[in-house]
Amino acid sequence: MKDLLRRGINYRFGKIWLVPIFLLFPAMNGGALILAAISGESMPELSMLSNPLFILIAFLYIFFLGGPFQEEWGWRGYALDRLQSRWNALVSSLILGVIWGAWHLPLFYISGTIQSQTPLWGFMTLIICGTILFTWIYNNTGRSILAVMILHAMNNLSFLIIPTLETTLGGLYLLILNAATAITILATWGYKTLTRQTTGQI
Repeated sequence: MKDLLRRGINYRFGKIWLVPIFLLFPAMNGGALILAAISGESMPELSMLSNPLFILIAFLYIFFLGGPFQEEWGWRGYALDRLQSRWNALVSSLILGVIWGAWHLPLFYISGTIQSQTPLWGFMTLIICGTILFTWIYNNTGRSILAVMILHAMNNLSFLIIPTLETTLGGLYLLILNAATAITILATWGYKTLTRQTTGQI
């Protein structure tokens, strides 16, 4: 328990990892929206991006009350460690991704949620790809739960400030970008640990 709590406030990791932690998901959402616009769709209003104070307040709200703070103690802090003690990083991510996706099933029946705007197969593919990215960050930040809490918050925030799903093709482009990013990271970092290590498990 002490180790779990310590990792919940662990900020002692390479600060280069703050770049993907804060920018990876907004970049993919933004890229998908741009591709939708290039495909001829009308660009939705981006008024929220012009208000830094709103973005900060929204981030803090999402971080503490929107899932990241509540969930990541379990998903990465507990479950991922147990899975990686038996399987490699990729298999562990696939298993956790299915469980994490199933956790969100009730939201498909609630109007206005991201899930209600997304086909089930698309959401499950998106969250499994996302789980691989979460494992990559987690394993490379010394198993910092704080790091994946922030990553989780940025993922949720990016859907709020970049309305990709308000376009017809934005969701499809987002799925492609997530899958391509996950495959690239697997190919570059290796599926066993998603780190520069070649053997052993986290």
